Amino acid sequence: MKLEPVVVSLLDTDLYKFNMNQVIFHKHTDLSGEYYFRCRNEGVVFTPEMLEEINAQIDHLCTLRFRKKELDYLRSIRFIKHDYVEFLRLWHPIREYVETSLSDSGELSIVVRGPLFSAMQFEIYLLEIVNEVYFRMKYDYQTLLESAQERLDQKIRDFQSGKYTFTFAEFGCRRRLSREWEDVVVRRFAQETKNCAGTSNVYLAMKYKLTPIGTYAHEYVQMYQGIDSIPLAYTNHYALEDWYDEYRGDNGTALTDTITTDLFLLDFNRAMVNNFTGVRHDSGDPYEWGEKMIEHYKRYGADPRTKLLLFSDSLNFDRAQALYDHFKDRAKVSFGIGTFCSNDTCEKALNIVIKLQSVNGRAVAKISDTPGKAMCRDAEYLEYLKRSVDFRLKREK
Repeated sequence: MKLEPVVVSLLDTDLYKFNMNQVIFHKHTDLSGEYYFRCRNEGVVFTPEMLEEINAQIDHLCTLRFRKKELDYLRSIRFIKHDYVEFLRLWHPIREYVETSLSDSGELSIVVRGPLFSAMQFEIYLLEIVNEVYFRMKYDYQTLLESAQERLDQKIRDFQSGKYTFTFAEFGCRRRLSREWEDVVVRRFAQETKNCAGTSNVYLAMKYKLTPIGTYAHEYVQMYQGIDSIPLAYTNHYALEDWYDEYRGDNGTALTDTITTDLFLLDFNRAMVNNFTGVRHDSGDPYEWGEKMIEHYKRYGADPRTKLLLFSDSLNFDRAQALYDHFKDRAKVSFGIGTFCSNDTCEKALNIVIKLQSVNGRAVAKISDTPGKAMCRDAEYLEYLKRSVDFRLKREK
């Protein structure tokens, strides 16, 4: 079964990839990294035919280059700098950085190795490829599409009727049913409701004249664990400092949970509270997190109503509405909603990730506020990182 190309533009990725990559380009070009694929669903089997198609899609991906209109669009984003865009004019995905294999039981392995500024860009493209190949080759695609259409119709009716009143950004490209379906979802939410604030997908933001939305991911904080001169429990501090130095508050929503939100708050001091427009939730109880953030803002004399609480952890619209109703009078509230927008069908969606696992030969990890979301190939290092975090929390809280 030969599929059409899954990725046809290098803009078909999340904005935060460019945001993080720009910081690396300006400050950390000496870092190299390793990324590993993981499917969190149990019992998922990839076939040799799927692997063959995934490899063919990766081959195609590595023929792509940024087009002039795409570079011009990136240049139009106020915090993307011209020297970085010129770098992207030269950059392209390199096939030799990606290794794939399949176990006898059908477990898919993907490893990306290379300079961090290049290796990191593969994540979203590869997830788009794996997800679309799996669903097109595993199921009857037309049946999936019809069920997705029915569910999208109902979601739009629910916004139009006033059942849902919150605003959100579509964050769905990494686990979308297909490229064509995410295009439909973004277009219809943007044109048929007043609630879609934008999309993380830079290509679709350009196509439909929407706001591209995103800040940084866990890998950005994790990469500082691989820098010898930085103590492990202070990686948030250096990550926040570099981010502010790069963007001067113009791209300022901070992700709190890479090595726990409690530790993040030790580094989210008065200067950072004032310089960042808000914070993003991605693990742990969202209500507890929101209350904790509101109290932290008050501690530093900041009005929480001027700050954004962005929720993005496994959301559907009912959960988002409940969170909005709870916090809407005490903070700015928005949502990044992914799989529920782009791959809500009659079949269960895959929970697939590609995570940074080493930098400059040193293990790195995220802990998060949900223990099950931790991912690290070096159990000894993970325990060491946890002890480092606990030591600082006990000493400074």
